[in-house]
Amino acid sequence: MRSIKIFFLFLSVAMLTTCHKDEMMPLATLPTVITLSVSDMNDSTAICGGEVTDVVNNVLERGVCFDTVPNPTNKIKCIADNTIDGKGIYFCQITNLTPGNIYYVRAYATNPVGTVYGNQITFIKTTDVNVFTTTLNGISFNMIKVYGGTFMMGATDDDSEAYGYEKPRHSVTLSDYWICETEVTQALWRAVMGNNPSCFAGYNSPVENVSWDDCQAFISKLNQLTGSNFRLPTEAEWEYAARGGDKSRGYKYAGSDNINNVAWYGISPYSNGKRTHPVKTKSPNELGLYDMSGNVMELCADWYGEYSGCSQTNPKGPSTGSCHVYRGGSWYDDARCCRMSYRFPWIPNSDFIGLRLAL
Repeated sequence: MRSIKIFFLFLSVAMLTTCHKDEMMPLATLPTVITLSVSDMNDSTAICGGEVTDVVNNVLERGVCFDTVPNPTNKIKCIADNTIDGKGIYFCQITNLTPGNIYYVRAYATNPVGTVYGNQITFIKTTDVNVFTTTLNGISFNMIKVYGGTFMMGATDDDSEAYGYEKPRHSVTLSDYWICETEVTQALWRAVMGNNPSCFAGYNSPVENVSWDDCQAFISKLNQLTGSNFRLPTEAEWEYAARGGDKSRGYKYAGSDNINNVAWYGISPYSNGKRTHPVKTKSPNELGLYDMSGNVMELCADWYGEYSGCSQTNPKGPSTGSCHVYRGGSWYDDARCCRMSYRFPWIPNSDFIGLRLAL
């Protein structure tokens, strides 16, 4: 009897030891995948991609899946070339897209454990290659392509309304870039940040009462959610776009010589109260951009500093400074501050300060 007890005692210890060893063994896990933004859309194709950020077991296959219904699986997919272990950024071209359709895209990766999907992004295939639409949590916004060129930045010497810090006028050459059709709305801000700091509530009105740090946090989170590289426009990019880019007609304000056609501004018979107004309720400029004069002043990426009279290519402003630049005038300002060369140094977050995205 004693020998039987000893046998079961050893058996129990062996089972406990085995269980302990199993618990200590590393478990096979799925990789981690992020979906990147869509780019280079043509008549029926687009470039999509993803990033495998964590690999425990080698990735057997990776790519993107897409469909016209949410949460696509790899039933409709584009397979990307693999690296040795599948880790890193990859791209592939999706084809047979139909203009006008809303497409949902998710990156995916498969290892011996199974298949995992990244975050979902949405885009609309349009017939206009100069418009790129992003949808996030049901909120869509359009990015307009600005073709690069050379323009004269700043105010002329004979502009009686110009301030000294709008001069000297100088030549600037810019490469192609994208800029948002509208100021960032309260709806988009809430979709990204989950809050609304604005003093004047309005779903489609521009967000305001935001600081530099607030805007950087918003852009960082927007990029995480979309896999894109949104940013603030430089001061030169802002002015070139406001002037109408390569389609400029030389207007005083962004899209017209008559400010009431294009801007919500202070001391205006059409202002309907001193506050912000929904975007896209005035006429756009030559590029189809709204409210670049008036509504809210827009934060630029540059440090504020004096202009140089030298020609520049893709300038980014001073390397250091104590404040950033705002452009465009606002509902609070008079017409003088809504001219396209007007610039203003940073002030604490206010109900007439907002932002516009660039890419």
